[in-house]
Amino acid sequence: MRATPPGWDPDLAARRASSFGASARAYAAERPDYPADAVRWALEPAGPSPRVLDLGSGTGKLTEMLARMDVRELTAVEPDPDMRAEAERRVPGVRPLAGSAEDIPLPGGSVDAVLAGQAMHWFDLDRALPEIHRVLAPGGVVGALWNLDDDRVGWVAGLQEAARSSVSLRHWRPRTIPSTPYFPEVERAEFPHSQRRTAESLVATIATHSHILVLDERERAAVLDRVLTYLRGVPETAEGEFDLPIVTLTLRARRA
Repeated sequence: MRATPPGWDPDLAARRASSFGASARAYAAERPDYPADAVRWALEPAGPSPRVLDLGSGTGKLTEMLARMDVRELTAVEPDPDMRAEAERRVPGVRPLAGSAEDIPLPGGSVDAVLAGQAMHWFDLDRALPEIHRVLAPGGVVGALWNLDDDRVGWVAGLQEAARSSVSLRHWRPRTIPSTPYFPEVERAEFPHSQRRTAESLVATIATHSHILVLDERERAAVLDRVLTYLRGVPETAEGEFDLPIVTLTLRARRA
């Protein structure tokens, strides 16, 4: 269904995918939310007041936003128990179910939309897309959102280089919903977004990235110190608060 990127290490990817739970509280505090326009665009084909599944819901960053929207029923599914516990604390009205994209604990045709925020690149899409197709009602939609630092901005590109570590991957899995018989037509849109940060809080955000979480303590400290030194040396970020420019890549595809 999709090609393996050059240099892809499945064992490292698995370690990174399972690294978030121990830092669930920091992840919830430091990661950005999603622009409402992007979420509404992803849901639009599902019609008014849809039944929505937040798949790979993590600490509830997307769940929290969906709970404020016009949805008839909201379900969250997340494999990591620490992330689920943090989501319950943040969004007390929605208790996440234990499960994964490859094994969704819902009956067939039970939701009108499946959204994944900052999660689909971790899915085994060969198994996940048939599962998503199964739980979607006819005419339902799958959507995926990624908050990406806007590296078209010079200082952001420099930040990404400063934050590289020994386990960074030059070639990541494509952020896409591949066109398949389950979801033949994929639409794409980008939405401008930003997060208000200081040098210190942006370092705290980067500390929740998977390639930092799996490092040993010595290298982790060295990378984060390098990032802080970089941010304190760049005019745009050296003093006080600033906006981190983000592009929210959003994809959607109707169920065949």
